[in-house]
Amino acid sequence: MSWKVNDKRKPKKNMSSSQKKQNRKNSQIRARVEHCFRVIKCQFVYKKASYKGLVKNAVQVFTLLGLANLYMLRGPLGG
Repeated sequence: MSWKVNDKRKPKKNMSSSQKKQNRKNSQIRARVEHCFRVIKCQFVYKKASYKGLVKNAVQVFTLLGLANLYMLRGPLGG
């Protein structure tokens, strides 16, 4: 597993073009993932999980992820 953390500019130095490209790629991936979680938190009002029923939590999260995917596809599907 690799951690995709954006590089920072060093003081008084510019970033190389390869660093800028890698940062842009990382940011695009992060934005796609964060949009899905925004839908789950804002549209479906899911804030936190309880520790009593971990299996129920997992089922609920997987269901919400599936619904979030459908919600984000509502434009191309004609909705």
